Amino acid sequence: MLFSAALPLLFSCGEKKDTFQQKGGGGPTIVDVIVTKSERVSDKVEVNGTIVANEFAELRPEVSGLLTFLDVPEGKTVQKGTVIARINSADLAAQLNRSKIQLELAETTEKRLKQLVAVNGINQADYDLAVNQVNTLKADMAYTQTLIDKTVVKAPFTGVIGLRKVSAGSYVSPNNVIATMQQLSNLRIDFTIPESYQKYVTKGANVEVLLDQNAGRRETARIIALEPQVNQTTRNITVRAVLNSGTTSPGSFAKVYLSASSNKSSILIPTNSIIPEAQGKKVVTVKGGKAVFVSIETGDRREDVVEVASGLNVGDTVVVSGVLFARPDAPVKVRSVKSVKL
Repeated sequence: MLFSAALPLLFSCGEKKDTFQQKGGGGPTIVDVIVTKSERVSDKVEVNGTIVANEFAELRPEVSGLLTFLDVPEGKTVQKGTVIARINSADLAAQLNRSKIQLELAETTEKRLKQLVAVNGINQADYDLAVNQVNTLKADMAYTQTLIDKTVVKAPFTGVIGLRKVSAGSYVSPNNVIATMQQLSNLRIDFTIPESYQKYVTKGANVEVLLDQNAGRRETARIIALEPQVNQTTRNITVRAVLNSGTTSPGSFAKVYLSASSNKSSILIPTNSIIPEAQGKKVVTVKGGKAVFVSIETGDRREDVVEVASGLNVGDTVVVSGVLFARPDAPVKVRSVKSVKL
């Protein structure tokens, strides 16, 4: 008796929203439906992308040593070739100076022996040894100068330098990052697409890009390159495009929209009308006043609707409200016919 008294109260409280119960325990389930039809829609594929800088570099020393000079103007633009850091090279400079002195003596000896060999005053072999000594010292000096050049860290391109990672006076090695540099002009966006959509992506074509989720404004980007090989694990292809408009920061998340086809005919149904199962998906249709469960295959998915690739025909009546209360071959009563909002 307590259950029977509380039952009407429970139902009356739920009248604010749709209720789909069988009246009297044996009446038909009340449902809302849509009548499927062929919709002319533009097929948009939405994928995730990442903004990348036009140029990016981690500034590292080529050799280990003590930092004797450090100039990292954090967050500012530096020109290509600007000296960012120097490592102690006093020993190399001293070695280079010693080689210069030795070279002066060797060149003097070579000139004297050249005069003597001209009058057969010495053997040709003695003169050849003097020439070889000169060339060896020049090679040693070039090698030492190369080592000195490696102690200087310069900006590889014109760009914005990041935050300083080390301090002057620190002992650094090639494993240490002094700072990072990025070129913020001509920002690019990298994104991946399924290999089945490769034919819809061509070099030079434009795609729509959503940089700011709050603003909702879509910018455009021009495709400049495609990875020639499909990823064997994900079966995706990486695509790179350059932004035509809009501003953002490297590493930012972005949405990319590209047209897979234009104005194709499709049957669309609301996503909440689909019943997921282990072996597939089903929807509830109404035929002869009864609920009939139909297996379907879906295609492209949008925010609120999904494309039906097979299982439904134009003119079928699909239940969109009261799906959970419907039972196979049980009677149903259509309360209203809805429409799909694209």
